[in-house]
Amino acid sequence: MAQPYAQVYFGDRIVAAGQASVSVASSAVLYGLSVYTVFPVHADGSARTAFRLDDHFRRLEESCKIIGIDRFAAEWDFARFRAAVVELIGANAPTTDVFVRATVHVVESIPGTRVRGCAIQVSIFVYDAVPIVPQDGMRLKSSPWRRIPDNAIPSRAKVNGAYVNSVLAKQDAIDSGYDDCVFLDGNGHVCELSAANIFLVRNGALITPDVSCDILDGINRRTILTLAAEDGIPFVERTIDLTELYIADEVFVTGTSSGTSPVTEVDGRLVADGRPGPISQTLRKRHAAALRTDESHGWVTDLG
Repeated sequence: MAQPYAQVYFGDRIVAAGQASVSVASSAVLYGLSVYTVFPVHADGSARTAFRLDDHFRRLEESCKIIGIDRFAAEWDFARFRAAVVELIGANAPTTDVFVRATVHVVESIPGTRVRGCAIQVSIFVYDAVPIVPQDGMRLKSSPWRRIPDNAIPSRAKVNGAYVNSVLAKQDAIDSGYDDCVFLDGNGHVCELSAANIFLVRNGALITPDVSCDILDGINRRTILTLAAEDGIPFVERTIDLTELYIADEVFVTGTSSGTSPVTEVDGRLVADGRPGPISQTLRKRHAAALRTDESHGWVTDLG
């Protein structure tokens, strides 16, 4: 299991990992009232770069706005966020690729179920970039647990407490001998995995649920769509029936912690011949390269 590196950014400074904590009486603990983002940092000797850092900061801003955490916008801007990440990476000096998790915690003590005007703390920590799913072919199970709808807890906001939904669904899949789940919405349409967006390929076209399908509008999801367009791969965003996964030519998933990973089985049915397909492999290579070196999109931020 991944462990945070020794130094953590917490509040407004670098502290030892064991000193970065919030009260058991805080909203973050009582109600899961925190929002977060995770992004990769590539280490090549002393050079370190972050992938789509500005987009990840924007996601924190948007998640806070959706939930009503108003103190973050008042206290933080991108320059401060970038400086904190640079300081943290410098303090830990990773020599291999890492993930960085940044969280806005609501730390007001016993405030009741409210959020506006409540005090916050920001934590940022580093851990080894170990994928959370198999990279050589995943086995997925459709979940009996339905994806939380946008009009209950918005999926486009990465709210810590909402991930109880993902835990229930993924644990059911693991208990059943699979690697991860496929969430369906209340109408039985495909949403996403426990922590990754999903794509299928049919007759040479890339298909993925659109952003109104109770999904996280993932940064890596958007990256894949951009790369597909550049490679001339046709794509469509729309509702998807579960049975479309059963007859797909290819299925793959993408996310910071999952990478771009092929799916070889869904609900006991092989995807095509059970091997990663050509479009999946092409986009996986393109995505992996973009994480490290990008000259045309402005996706890579030098952390010094």
